[in-house]
Amino acid sequence: MILPPSIALALSGGGIRAIVFHLGVIRLLAERRLLEHVERISTVSGGSLLVGLILQANQYQWPSSDLFMESVYPNLRNSLCNKSFQWGALRQLLNPVNLPFVFSRANLLALAIEKEWNIRIKLSELPIRPEWSINATTAENGKRFRFKRSDIGDYQLGYASAEDFHLSSAMAVSAAFPGGFGPLRLDATLFNWQKREWNALKGTEQPVNIGYKSLHLYDGGIYDNLGLEPFFDAGRSKAKHPGTTIIVSDAGRPLPSGFDFFSLNPFRLKRVADIMSDQSHALRVRTFSNYLQESPGRGAFIYIGTPIEPTLPCKSATYTSNFPTTLRRIDLTEFDLLANHGYQVAKQAEQACGL
Repeated sequence: MILPPSIALALSGGGIRAIVFHLGVIRLLAERRLLEHVERISTVSGGSLLVGLILQANQYQWPSSDLFMESVYPNLRNSLCNKSFQWGALRQLLNPVNLPFVFSRANLLALAIEKEWNIRIKLSELPIRPEWSINATTAENGKRFRFKRSDIGDYQLGYASAEDFHLSSAMAVSAAFPGGFGPLRLDATLFNWQKREWNALKGTEQPVNIGYKSLHLYDGGIYDNLGLEPFFDAGRSKAKHPGTTIIVSDAGRPLPSGFDFFSLNPFRLKRVADIMSDQSHALRVRTFSNYLQESPGRGAFIYIGTPIEPTLPCKSATYTSNFPTTLRRIDLTEFDLLANHGYQVAKQAEQACGL
């Protein structure tokens, strides 16, 4: 693999399936000594949880390739096979003080991340490099709400300083999928929001009233489960940062086939929503794939459903791509199957994309 000057790494959502699959992908990058070239990271849901865990395991610094292989990877393998985000959030609910969060369970996940996974820093304490975008979805306007070291917000509402916002809350918001953890309620009155005109220079921001006292923030996967938007302009089919190699790791679960549409089926609306989401995802994938075909060596798309042996039925691809989207504890066998599949698919993509 030829060393690129700059890598932008996009890690999709998908719960524990995504966390471990992405670890396998990153293990290959570490073997190729490429972690030192990662300049930007964009994450959704499970991808956000993973990057937070990686930073926490290395004193909130992005690890070198050697440190990842020697320390971070084995430590996370041990932690993820012994602790559960899901049960951690439930334990927080057992505390009577947290009962008001029963309908906004992302707050409980944030508490679990902070207290049980020991992630206690603020966004402003994140490392400058790589630049990390943690992606969520604003329920009020349907736009991508992102958290960064410097600020939080979306392009329609405006942005506010991230100085006092906790990393655990940003990670929880990014993973707050509907029906699972639900939204995190953000008191918008606590922030000074600013906005500048489209394409205006930085420093021209003006104070703005966003029009909401509270914002309800969901899983970033509702808007873009790939986390690709910060790096790639789908409308123009071009990278937003020229000269950057974009690597996308997609651990999204494929839309299952078959459905019983009897009139009283309570999941009819969910099925329609899943189909719409799947088509939106497919459009992003096709656009990015076309870009890769036209620009060999400028990126890679690593998909969990890719068979390792294209000419044969692939049990590992079937198993990993259909692994449940949960945040439960997994055992060592499950971990190794998911991580090794990520590693092998990344290795295959390395050759196919001319990296």
